[in-house]
Amino acid sequence: MASHARVRAPELIGKGGWLNTGGNELTLSDLRGRIVILDFWTFCCVNCLHVLDELRELEERHRDTVVIIGVHSPKFVHEAEHQAVVDAVERYGVEHPVLDDPELATWKQYAVRAWPTLVVIDPEGYVVAQHAGEGHAHALEKLVEELTDEHGAKGTLRRGDGPYVPPEPVATDLRFPGKAVRLPGGSFLVSDTTRHQLVELAADGEQVLRRIGTGERGLDAGSFNEPQGLALLPDGKVAVADTVNHAIRVLDPESGALETVAGTGRQWWQGSPTSGPAREVDLSSPWDVAWWQDRLWIAMAGVHQLWTYDPATGTVQVAAGTTNEGLVDGPAAEAWFAQPSGLAAAGDRLWIADSETSAVRWVQRTDAGDGYEIRTAVGTGLFDFGHRDGAADQALLQHPLGVTALPDGSVAIADTYNHALRRFDPASGEVTTLATDLREPSAAVLVDDDIVVVESARHRLTRLRLPEEAVRVESVAHRTQRAATEVAPGRLRLDVVFQAPAGQKLDTRYGPSTRLLVSATPPELLADGAGPDSDLGRDLVLAGGVTEGVLHVSAMAASCDDDPAIEYPACHVHQQDWGVPVRVVDGGAPRLALVLAGLDEGA
Repeated sequence: MASHARVRAPELIGKGGWLNTGGNELTLSDLRGRIVILDFWTFCCVNCLHVLDELRELEERHRDTVVIIGVHSPKFVHEAEHQAVVDAVERYGVEHPVLDDPELATWKQYAVRAWPTLVVIDPEGYVVAQHAGEGHAHALEKLVEELTDEHGAKGTLRRGDGPYVPPEPVATDLRFPGKAVRLPGGSFLVSDTTRHQLVELAADGEQVLRRIGTGERGLDAGSFNEPQGLALLPDGKVAVADTVNHAIRVLDPESGALETVAGTGRQWWQGSPTSGPAREVDLSSPWDVAWWQDRLWIAMAGVHQLWTYDPATGTVQVAAGTTNEGLVDGPAAEAWFAQPSGLAAAGDRLWIADSETSAVRWVQRTDAGDGYEIRTAVGTGLFDFGHRDGAADQALLQHPLGVTALPDGSVAIADTYNHALRRFDPASGEVTTLATDLREPSAAVLVDDDIVVVESARHRLTRLRLPEEAVRVESVAHRTQRAATEVAPGRLRLDVVFQAPAGQKLDTRYGPSTRLLVSATPPELLADGAGPDSDLGRDLVLAGGVTEGVLHVSAMAASCDDDPAIEYPACHVHQQDWGVPVRVVDGGAPRLALVLAGLDEGA
């Protein structure tokens, strides 16, 4: 292993306490002798959910030597609520101990800058590696094998059962349902996300008529993997966003037949095809679907884009978004999204719940009719959220997951982390609150004069009468809890740290194997240094007169097996997007280091 200064791992502290430990509190001394992987995550973050899935196989294979600890580090105010973390741990099938750190105490001790971040601690209690973003499972596997051999030989490795204690199961008809659609006969089809099934409920929204799916994770004919979005197709069949399978399925409600129409079961990575035969193109966490303009539109939350599936040609393609995370309007190919999670077709508009920017946006044809453009109704960016009614340009939401078109041309919003149902009226430009005291509403279905809300964290459908007047609520505004990084004015050195995993090297066979894209909000923050390049280091110049903002940094590196004896070396893509709040002050840091993989030797 590469030599570097040994850093003792800081203790694990979190005001919310421990989950999945049977009530026991853990310390690093309790874990001495084990290889510990800290997973800094927050449950709003789709990239964090990808990493949870990446870790499952590693967790199972090395259960006697490796202990994975989830350190829940919230972005949104709702994510700092302890019960919300308890719900998320069950919702996403987390089978390792989790430390609830609502005040980001451990996050700060480890100088973490991004969700998700993985930190590896050796059996003697020293930090040996850090990885930000996705795609590090192979590197972790190699490092675990290396540490196992090294500490097994030294006698410092301790094998045995880990500290994970599963919670008691709870009996309910639904468990964290995601979306719902009304079938022609009046019944409801609901994605029972945590149980990997679809459930048909009677018109009362309560009586279970049937369950579809084995209840086990899988992509075979009778299985799903955390399904979410549902859309009724013109032929009466139902499209299903099978989120963790990275696939679109189609269910025939009459026969119960299930078909995969798009996706390979593999997650899309940078450089993969973005169009082609639907069964041959990888997708990434499709979260919702809607039939609009003779296509099935897909909210591709995992890559911050909208895609379409055309059943007539059996093809998919990117329709909007660049894969950069943020809020940028304009021509579809240039727009930025941040985990689009809800869709609703309404005439000449397709409404979008853009969850990470706490925004409601829409797609429409350009005036020339030769393409599409993106517009924002409510929302300003990644770090502003709250519960504020009034004029849309001042109104605030908190991580909405669903939108529903209403008969009068307005749109109902499942304002998930505010536990509310909101409404945006394009005619007046106003946002109002229709209902409160819901629990993580994630979608809603219009039924005559009522609206049926999917109350995800109450595991039920709730029928509400659409009120003639909106509920009045006290206005609340929030900003993300992350502290801004203080940087010096003028020149700022940006270094993205990447060290190829053991036994691998950067893949330069076809040109540069790294990519760095930098931008800022507001754009005026950067006088120089914005844009793409292949070098992972760059000198930025901060403009005078702008004292705070957000640096958006997207990095990618590809590495391959470094062994000439291997005829077809395996290659792996490592990527991460950072949104780094910065404050420009005299005496601030002249260098900003972001660790993609490895350790920052310049720290």
